[in-house]
Amino acid sequence: MARPKIYDISPLMSPRSGVFPGDVAFQRNVSMEISKGHNIGLSSLTTTVHIGAHADAPIHYVQGGQGIDQRDLHRYLGRCLVIRAKAPAASRIEKKHLEGAWATRSAKDWPAERILVHTGSFPDPDRWNSDFNSFSPELIEEWARAGVKTIGLDTPSIDPEDSKELPSHKMVAQYDLAVLEGLVLTDVPSGLYTLIALPLKIENADASPVRAILVADEGGAFA
Repeated sequence: MARPKIYDISPLMSPRSGVFPGDVAFQRNVSMEISKGHNIGLSSLTTTVHIGAHADAPIHYVQGGQGIDQRDLHRYLGRCLVIRAKAPAASRIEKKHLEGAWATRSAKDWPAERILVHTGSFPDPDRWNSDFNSFSPELIEEWARAGVKTIGLDTPSIDPEDSKELPSHKMVAQYDLAVLEGLVLTDVPSGLYTLIALPLKIENADASPVRAILVADEGGAFA
């Protein structure tokens, strides 16, 4: 039996990984190493939990919100739609920016409860650029009202870097959506997949890195 095609949509985590200005960069600290005569290899990590591909938790944007350890894992596992969007630099993705028929199709007719959007606006995870695309709160609300449970994109945030009011995060909080950020969708054709992007069970954490993958559904891709 042929193995299903898997797309790894997680960037490599390293000291080169771009993080929000002022946030804690990734560092792996090696305390024991077999090549140096130790009997085992041993290391520890220092990093923001918003590193690379990651899942936000409500406590990140809502006072008294859930930590990532309390989130329903079904949100990060299951049928998923990947679509593309094209919008001006630094702008919010609106429905009109979505590819093809998705720009006009009612969200109630969309085929999955999880939606990931490729914007191409954060092309190098190792080089921070501030003009990445984010989501408009109106688009998030339309999806949520139609039954979408999880949204994600290939940029560091669903709001712009300089946003203080964070309207898209507030809309996510209003409808209790799950959020995935920092994905790598460049080589993923638009279509239907099975998403697996489980967060770590970190007590009361505001986010968690994920090893996000997409498993291709047979006949699920489209032009």
